[in-house]
Amino acid sequence: MKTLICSMLLLACLVPATAGEKLNLLIIDGQNNHNWAAMTPIIKAALLKTERFNVDVVTSPKNKAPDADWATFRPDFAKYNVVLSNYNGKLWPKEVQASLEKYVSEGGGLVNIHAANNAFPEWGEWNKMIGLGWRGANFGDRLTVDADGKVVRTPKNEGPGAGHGAVHAFQILVRDPEHPVMKGMPQAWMHGADELYHGQRGPAENMTILASAFSAKEKGGTGAHEPMVWVIPYGKGRVFTTVMGHVGGTESIRCVGFQSVMARGAEWAATGSVTLPLPANFPTATSLSLEEK
Repeated sequence: MKTLICSMLLLACLVPATAGEKLNLLIIDGQNNHNWAAMTPIIKAALLKTERFNVDVVTSPKNKAPDADWATFRPDFAKYNVVLSNYNGKLWPKEVQASLEKYVSEGGGLVNIHAANNAFPEWGEWNKMIGLGWRGANFGDRLTVDADGKVVRTPKNEGPGAGHGAVHAFQILVRDPEHPVMKGMPQAWMHGADELYHGQRGPAENMTILASAFSAKEKGGTGAHEPMVWVIPYGKGRVFTTVMGHVGGTESIRCVGFQSVMARGAEWAATGSVTLPLPANFPTATSLSLEEK
């Protein structure tokens, strides 16, 4: 009996950290100022590759679709551990808004990728969930990180509103190395050519910046360290946002760093912890790492 127990304990120790039931993840797309139809398959494939997720996709009606089409757009959020938005378009019906608010506040996970955080400026609870969005300078506060790593809050009507400079590769700086999503990452790593968002605005309440990037003036930026990855609690739920992931040329969403951040962020939003390991080819402070097409 003692031998059997020891053997069972040994087997338990050998089980990989990623073992367990897969997490059910829903991607919502259908409208975006970016090419969502090109983005979603890459995002889905990257998530499936981790073997941590089952992934479904719900595509919204078109912006000017008949009301009858929108009346049937009712994603069943409760079926999923985490919802990933690749959507930036027409405001969802009131019933869908209320359903998402209930889902997240009761413990569901929400992930926003790139322009998804640009959506719904008129939806108050959405603005609380995302913290910062693509908004004018008069919309709300702006958050940046100073040279000492301290978060700086700039009030509305001071400084720039949302924008970005030229698409280029840039370095990501980890600001919260102990957070489960960031744990084990190099303090600095290169990200593939992307739109480096700056001047995002919103309530930014209870927001923790996990990573930032320097928005260089010679690239059309602000000369400040801008948030790239952050998290916010919403009721009992967790909201994870990364403004990386521009589809132009696909280099940004094929970046191994971006894909790792996205997958680990989705796992964290769903469970509050991260078991997904960093890949061996994770980018370094000076070199990019791109997933092969």
